[in-house]
Amino acid sequence: MKNYLVFSMAALLVGASCNTKQEKAAEGFTGAPGEVKLITLDPGHFHAALVQKVSYPQVSKDVYVYAPTGFDVDEHLKRIQGFNTRAENPTAWNEIVYTGDDYLEKMLTEKKGNVMIQAGNNGKKTEYIKKTLEAGINVLSDKPMAINSQSFKLLEECFAIAKQKNIMLYDIMTERNEITTMLQRELSTIPAVYGEQLKGSPEEPAIVKESVHHLFKLVDNKPLTRPVWYLDVNQQGEGIVDVTTHLVDLVQWEAFPDQIIDYRKDIELTTSISPEEFKQVTGTDAYPDFLKKDVENDTLKVYCNGDIVYKIKGVTAKVSVIWNYTFPKGGGDTHFSVMKGSKADLVIRQGKEQNYQPELFVEAVKGVDLAAYEKDLTASMEKVSAEYPGVALNKVGDGVWQVEIPAKYRVGHEAHFGQVTEHFLDYLKEGKLPDWEVPNMLAKYYTTTSALDMAKAKTK
Repeated sequence: MKNYLVFSMAALLVGASCNTKQEKAAEGFTGAPGEVKLITLDPGHFHAALVQKVSYPQVSKDVYVYAPTGFDVDEHLKRIQGFNTRAENPTAWNEIVYTGDDYLEKMLTEKKGNVMIQAGNNGKKTEYIKKTLEAGINVLSDKPMAINSQSFKLLEECFAIAKQKNIMLYDIMTERNEITTMLQRELSTIPAVYGEQLKGSPEEPAIVKESVHHLFKLVDNKPLTRPVWYLDVNQQGEGIVDVTTHLVDLVQWEAFPDQIIDYRKDIELTTSISPEEFKQVTGTDAYPDFLKKDVENDTLKVYCNGDIVYKIKGVTAKVSVIWNYTFPKGGGDTHFSVMKGSKADLVIRQGKEQNYQPELFVEAVKGVDLAAYEKDLTASMEKVSAEYPGVALNKVGDGVWQVEIPAKYRVGHEAHFGQVTEHFLDYLKEGKLPDWEVPNMLAKYYTTTSALDMAKAKTK
């Protein structure tokens, strides 16, 4: 059963320092070879390794890893070694590893690098970020950087510390680099194609984004073994604050670039997995003590699904995350997105009909003069094609067009980590993030963590 709570807020409290233009930060980076020295702290998620799937001229080959001994760091180092030894475009990372109970203190004392990569246990993440920033080290973090209202307040402190110390804190929003999302955003800014953004309602949101993920899946064509803590919402975060972060970010980034947000939210569902499936996902035979609270009749309940329905600048949006146990044959994680304008809906589909590949469609709304609209759409696409050579239109129905996208733009999810890292390296060289990034990061995590608070309050 889904219960929807709808509210609007007049202003988002993100701190006075975030409402003013961000001052120039991260002085001293010039783009010189090897000047960026990476630290990887407690890498419990495979995203930590994906930052190093490619090399960057300004990043030193020496990478300092600080972590407790065990499965997480071992898996991380295996992935880096795989990048170093692959046949095509091998990397040459030199991982300098320290493992021990005092790994965090050792990292903070030695300060071997100037950029810390964080992707791991989300229950520890915000505190890791704060201590690293206090030491004067820039942070590039995987999402989510906050999983509840307490860690959100700590995250506000983190941005204040970064500002005071003239360093950067940035999260890895890979989906901004997915080509159908980029083109959906581009077309939504063209009045001749999109018209005006519709306002929508809780029953009929004007922006819908849905992501389907899988607990057991393949990464680099190999089964992904997840750490056991990944299935504990106290350490990973509940569904409403995890992958949902990407979807909330895309709503902001696509529909309201350079702006701050208001919001509202919804409640999580549950996905169940059996002991046999648990073993396949984690490589572990028995449920550990910290998961036994979620076990019913020998089945683990994983609270990883979630919906948020909220208003952003008066527009109703809905973001949904669904976790299934494993992927369908021939498929993987999928994305569905609709942006509704007065002239057309811009729709991304990634189902079986699309061979599980994201495809973008332009669907004219009823009442539009189709002959005139097609003329305007064709003219507009010529401008889009100038920026994205090879992109074209294919009419697939009455008032429906598919955007044809050349294969060169479909680089895949794992490659997006390198693209985000390259953007971050550019920001280091420029000495500042875009003015809207810090307030929008805070707005994003306020949305997800407040949604969780209200969902929990509704169930009491």
